[in-house]
Amino acid sequence: MTDTVSIHSYGSHPRSAIDHPTTYTETLVHLFKANVGSGIFAMGNAFKHAGFAVAPFCTIFIAIICIHSQHLLVNASTRMKNELHLEEFPDYAETVELIFATAPMELQQYSTSIRSVVNTFLCITQLGFCCVYFVFIATNINQVVEEHIYAINIHLLITIIYFPILLTCMIKNLKYLTPFSAIANALLLFGIIVTVYYATQDIPPLSDLKPMAEVSQFPLYLGTTLFAFEGIGLVLPLYNEMLKPHRFCDTFGVLNVGMSCVVFLYVTVGILSYLKYGEDIKGSVTLNLNQKDIMAQCVKGAISVAILLTYPLQFYVPFSIIWGLTEKHFGPFKFSTVIEVVARILVVTLTFVIAQVMPYLDIVISLVGSVSGAALALIFPSTCELVTYYTRDPQIPLWIAFKDLFMISVGLFGCVTGTVQSIRSLIRQLTTDDSNKELLLIINPAMLEYFYRE
Repeated sequence: MTDTVSIHSYGSHPRSAIDHPTTYTETLVHLFKANVGSGIFAMGNAFKHAGFAVAPFCTIFIAIICIHSQHLLVNASTRMKNELHLEEFPDYAETVELIFATAPMELQQYSTSIRSVVNTFLCITQLGFCCVYFVFIATNINQVVEEHIYAINIHLLITIIYFPILLTCMIKNLKYLTPFSAIANALLLFGIIVTVYYATQDIPPLSDLKPMAEVSQFPLYLGTTLFAFEGIGLVLPLYNEMLKPHRFCDTFGVLNVGMSCVVFLYVTVGILSYLKYGEDIKGSVTLNLNQKDIMAQCVKGAISVAILLTYPLQFYVPFSIIWGLTEKHFGPFKFSTVIEVVARILVVTLTFVIAQVMPYLDIVISLVGSVSGAALALIFPSTCELVTYYTRDPQIPLWIAFKDLFMISVGLFGCVTGTVQSIRSLIRQLTTDDSNKELLLIINPAMLEYFYRE
């Protein structure tokens, strides 16, 4: 072992100090809520990029390897806790760092760097969710406002939404965010039920749909699906809060049962949405609901409020990482509270600016899933298992090596191809959307000339 990592710095909150450890059922509910969000409404659009015959099987396959990766992460965290006699299970970034810190000498030098990389991807993912939320809320509210008042530019709506979101992000204590979570969950459940009901009405014949989409579109499907299943960052916190953690990874444990329900729901919503709306499916299936239907308008409003209330919860994790690093490198501050408020404003504003530049729901979802979802869900857990086996014996079992390298390859494929295809789609959208001319001119006149040149 090396002094690169002080193992005693981890696990400062032993299980006995947890105020309210969660039961099997409570953890199951938390896992379900953590994995079902705005991504479920994008599954119909994802299925469009794969085809109705291919998408269900690919989604189940991707879900299986994502769930397996979550098991790998939990096993790695448990192993580090037991071997290093920690008081608490280390989190995602700590687990990866400790695995490299206790590896052979040639890998130990990367332990601190790999922790920074994991935290960076966690921040990209969570802040990416926040960017998606801006666009999701604006596009849904736009249809409701357009029906009752008049059409409003999407950029103006995003600006209006910025202020209530900013206010909710001033709440520092996670305890005070609990009521927001409860309200958001109720509204989201209402939206899902009504959306599924509409999707089952008057489904057109299959002859109008593609059993298999063009191969060039598959990376967009993969990025969107990885975005939808990107809940791995919340697995360890849930595991650590359980009263009986051994029931988390059992055959019929929380992880398998909960994620099976999530996969079933995602596949159901995805296939029904695509069968109902076909090639006209939007980035969120809620945008396909009849604009004149009162119930449909209620769904869009309810889901928009739910996502708005979820924003501060998604914001909490990345800001904790960012603020911790800020205090470590630049603190202590004389006016710490003021500096923290300014930092919160800057981070929220960053997601606001990105949403303004890329107000395209389907593209942003695919881009976020491709850039960071693939790394967190597939690449890092498999790498951890390889390093763990290599630490014990350089002769890694062939089937372990093949399995992990395959998962890493899938992750790299999704990351590279999904990112490239999403950026291409983004540029194509920017060049055909006149509403972005004024925005690009404000940001950088050179961008306007680039995107709109003949």
